Amino acid sequence: MLPFTVELRSGLPLFGQVVYAVKKALASGQLRPGDRFPSVRTLSQELKINPNTAHKVIATLVHEGLLDVQPGVGTTVAKVAAATRAQRNALLGDEVERLVVEAKRLGLELEDLLQAARRQWDRMEKE
Repeated sequence: MLPFTVELRSGLPLFGQVVYAVKKALASGQLRPGDRFPSVRTLSQELKINPNTAHKVIATLVHEGLLDVQPGVGTTVAKVAAATRAQRNALLGDEVERLVVEAKRLGLELEDLLQAARRQWDRMEKE
């Protein structure tokens, strides 16, 4: 079982989707500094992705300072991985762009989009 959720979408590179999912889990607090991170093998098996892709994901996150590799311990979330508000906002960039494009395609106004976002926010707060 992975300590984060990946919603794979067709047409988008798997590597980028997994990296995004990990960054989102870090930003939301789902993954916390010091947490163990899955091995390449576990990541590739759970997500049904090529081990080379899983290795590239982990290597990228290590390079960005979000994960630490400790011999004899394994891979853990880096102590400095706590995201700032600006970093958490940046993670929304692509999602917001897609949402705005879709709203415009449907002929909705900004107020319609904001109301829809508020309804969804309220629904999630109740859960």
